[in-house]
Amino acid sequence: MPSDAVDGEQSRTIRKKIESLREEIRRHDFLYYVQSRPGISDAQYDALFRELKGLEEKHPELVTPDSPTQRVGGAPADFLPKFKHRVPLLSLESLFTREDVEAFDKRIRKETNRSDRSDQSDLSYLVEPKFDGLSVEVVYRNGVFHQAGTRGDGETGEEVTQNVKTIKSLPLKLSGKDIPKELHLRGEVVMTVKGFEALNKKLIEEGEEPFANPRNAASGALRQLDPRITANRPLDIYLYGLLYADGWKPKTQKEVLETLSSWGIRINLLRKKCGSLEEICDFHADLYEKRDRLDYEIDGIVAKVDDLELQESLGARARSPRWAFAYKFEPRKEITRVEDIVVQVGRQGTLTPVAILKPVDVGGVTVSRATLHNWDIIQKLDVRVGDEVRVARAGDVIPEVVEVNHKARKGHPREFEMPLRCPVCGSKVIREGAFHLCTGGAACRAQMKWSIIHYASRNAMDIEGLGRETVDLLIEKNLVQNMADLYMLKKTDLLALPGFKEKKAQNLLDGIEGGKKRPLSRFLYGLGIRHVGEQIARLICDHFGSIEKMEMASLEEVQNIGGVGPEIARSLVDYFRDARNQKRMDLLLKRGVTPQHETKQKSTGPLAGKAFLFTGELESMSRPEASRKVEALGGHATGSVSKNTDYVVAGANPGSKYDKARKLGVKILDEKEFLKMLQ
Repeated sequence: MPSDAVDGEQSRTIRKKIESLREEIRRHDFLYYVQSRPGISDAQYDALFRELKGLEEKHPELVTPDSPTQRVGGAPADFLPKFKHRVPLLSLESLFTREDVEAFDKRIRKETNRSDRSDQSDLSYLVEPKFDGLSVEVVYRNGVFHQAGTRGDGETGEEVTQNVKTIKSLPLKLSGKDIPKELHLRGEVVMTVKGFEALNKKLIEEGEEPFANPRNAASGALRQLDPRITANRPLDIYLYGLLYADGWKPKTQKEVLETLSSWGIRINLLRKKCGSLEEICDFHADLYEKRDRLDYEIDGIVAKVDDLELQESLGARARSPRWAFAYKFEPRKEITRVEDIVVQVGRQGTLTPVAILKPVDVGGVTVSRATLHNWDIIQKLDVRVGDEVRVARAGDVIPEVVEVNHKARKGHPREFEMPLRCPVCGSKVIREGAFHLCTGGAACRAQMKWSIIHYASRNAMDIEGLGRETVDLLIEKNLVQNMADLYMLKKTDLLALPGFKEKKAQNLLDGIEGGKKRPLSRFLYGLGIRHVGEQIARLICDHFGSIEKMEMASLEEVQNIGGVGPEIARSLVDYFRDARNQKRMDLLLKRGVTPQHETKQKSTGPLAGKAFLFTGELESMSRPEASRKVEALGGHATGSVSKNTDYVVAGANPGSKYDKARKLGVKILDEKEFLKMLQ
């Protein structure tokens, strides 16, 4: 709508009225979303909002980015740009027992010369809930919301400014005294439990795949390309950490939170200053008891040294601060009954036994299926149909059977046996190690489905919109039999599917078309070749540079690639020599898939040409982080041990690869030796 010409006194009056309405709406937003005590009725609030919106439509030159009407603005993005963090967003060391917490506290007291007597409180912690959501950085400039980004790898995330802007509990403009010109804060975006349940109910009713938990739902909502979708999701945000502030030097974490609250920022009220181990453990127990009554998910508590100067002197490891820890809760466990045991066939033919359960609520999620992993686990648990079992959500996500109550067993139920034939295609089942495998390959409908899902996944061809349910539909309607058939789909095919309308059909076709040009290593990984993961795919593609050269490669040539062992080499060569795979490859290329050829870059640096394998748990960094550090110095990480492996870096609880390395005589480094090598 065109702007009405205004000047002089009339202009000042309109500006004053608009700003007055904005301030009043911000105040009511704070009362409603932050303090949970609405000051006016919804109808009164809507009237204020409509009045402001009407004035801004008449006078668009007076619209400002911090106006309450601008929470949803801008067209959908084509992609999420990178967001470089002002300071690294570190992860926290996870502790699980009282003894772990006591050891942490003793170390801190020793390093800072604080008393270790329980009646002394010269060292204090600020203890808060550990949110189970999506970590973000939020930036304010001159008191106005400016930018936001996801945590990503801690150094770089994805910019989600427009999406975070839609969260109504986030103030777009701060109010109060001494607000820094530039303010960088860390926080957590969460989805309310009630909102999550309502969203899943709606998705199921619309024939869509429901989310596994509120954290996944929050992550999906925040990473939408269209902020209007995010605005319709029940998201909330809590800010809890100071990353940078221009000219502001608070002394304690407690002062940080209290000051942020005075500026209108939502701060979680469940926090406590603790001066002893007993107080921390009491807070942990109290919050564990309250956990299921909260309207957001938490999976533990976070304890931070309260003194910020002390935090700075303690410093940080490569991936976590030395002045804070997460004291995790035990995974939620519930008791139910096994009604049946069935077998699920995966994309590489692995047969996984699954317990069909009498539905049980586990931490707000209704669980009716739980993995039993493999035949050895079934024997170890001695689980049978009809047994009373205890179920846990591993990592609070994947349900699994963790215990069987054998005393409650009635009669003598028959032991479960793994099938000799694939339950999906009838092909022969063979055993390799702990796993049973279907030999049907691409002819097996289950393997076909999972191979397409894997091919379309984010780390492979990244085909947006091609999730599990859509693949199920495409296979059920005989529209696809392998990944090459994806490129023959027409809009009329999709519009005939339940739940598909014009926009959804076009989005999927656009996603398929947009995924035709991906790096060669992602294409190779997407093919789902047994034992060829992301790292191995990169090594192979660095060496050959094209699919044509891989197809012609001999077993010896593949085995000579640093980091590629005999088992992987055999798997790769067998794949390309299989006539069915050759036919599918030809179809993919004919239908427009053009993997971007990668030329091997000559490695430079002190570790040039050296192959490293990581096994066990590293204390100072994750294994992916260790791999990146090696690659930055010219070396490369591998996923298997062979005579071509130069070093095996062994952390706590190393696996079978450690034993194999010893037999082969590969040089084994502990973590300290590895860090010294990096230096």
